[in-house]
Amino acid sequence: MSANGEAESEVADAVATEAEAVTGRTGTRREEGSPSALSRGVVLLFAVACGAAVANVYFSQPLLVTMGRDLAMSPALVGSVVTLTHVGYGLGLFFLVPLGDVADRRRLIVAQSLLLVVALIVVATARTAAILLVGMAATGLLAVVTQTLVAFAASLAPPAGRGRVLGAVTSGVVIGILLARTASGLLADLAGWRSVYLASASLTALLALVLHRVLPRHADAAPPATLRYGQLLRSTVTLFAQERLLRLRATFGLLIFAAFSTLWSSVALPLSEAPYSMSHSAIGALGLIGVVGALAATAAGRLNDRGLSRRTTGIALALLAASWLPLAFTRSSLWALFVGVVLLDLAVQAVHVTNQTLIHALHPDAGSRLIGGYMVFYSIGSATGAIAATSLYTVAGWGAVCALGAAFSCLGLALWVYARHDA
Repeated sequence: MSANGEAESEVADAVATEAEAVTGRTGTRREEGSPSALSRGVVLLFAVACGAAVANVYFSQPLLVTMGRDLAMSPALVGSVVTLTHVGYGLGLFFLVPLGDVADRRRLIVAQSLLLVVALIVVATARTAAILLVGMAATGLLAVVTQTLVAFAASLAPPAGRGRVLGAVTSGVVIGILLARTASGLLADLAGWRSVYLASASLTALLALVLHRVLPRHADAAPPATLRYGQLLRSTVTLFAQERLLRLRATFGLLIFAAFSTLWSSVALPLSEAPYSMSHSAIGALGLIGVVGALAATAAGRLNDRGLSRRTTGIALALLAASWLPLAFTRSSLWALFVGVVLLDLAVQAVHVTNQTLIHALHPDAGSRLIGGYMVFYSIGSATGAIAATSLYTVAGWGAVCALGAAFSCLGLALWVYARHDA
């Protein structure tokens, strides 16, 4: 039998095992989704809602100077705006996302979205630094509705098409991240920084209404209500202790997002200097280039559905490592930067979609805990890459930043080579 045949056989066996496990737990296949539960329109709604929610975490980055001037904040206090938003997001991943395994996900998503609207209004109307910081922390905490949506989409998708669905939804997440800075910069130039959060609050309220009306009410089998909240959180840790594949894929997630953050947290620095001296709007528009790579997430999902997850991971990690070669020539060629950005985003999203597809299949009944726990590693990787890259650029320049990103990428590739039979 060929390697492809073996891979496809393994996936078929895994799907059959998963189906048996689901049937044994619930006596029905309803929780595995159905075409009616996940039409193309519903998948698109998931993608748009995810992108709109996660964008709130990144809106502030081009606005920091203006915010600080408006509210008379010191430079150190202005920097804490981004920090508190990400801290809130990390806390939400661990403390809020697992609730999707013991609560009605549709109601949970709508409730979180409406609370997010309140947090965004607090930010938009803040008249003191203290209120702004509280609002930003709450915004980060509630923006994790993104991951609740991802887990819901995964639970509704049939096993044979889960990779495709997660690929489409993940494309929405990444496009939201990449375009957040561009949109906030342009809107702030037109109507001030507060308009960014008022517009986002309006969009989030509209999406909450649509989600309430459109999300399936009964496609997802009722989640077990036997776990108390403390037990729910402890079980997330237990899942990591029990599942080697989960630990391995979470480590991949940490490394790829460390590389992703290394680029996107520091690329504005060389572009704002000679010979380019780009404006903030021009630098923000670079996110449009990254969208090309992000759209590859759907293709990666289809490859996973065909049983090619290991091969997809290995090729993507090799591309991630290779992307730093053209990126190293950013100072002398914008075309090299564009090529590197597309390769890096394509590779990161391919691995990310593969990770989520595989870990959700481990325990479909614990999908929210699995994805929430996995995304904690994403947050750690993103924070590590951002802090290390910006600090390194100050002392050693762009070449050192690219060496750092390549190191994260090569570590991921080395881990795949070492553990490819278990990945």
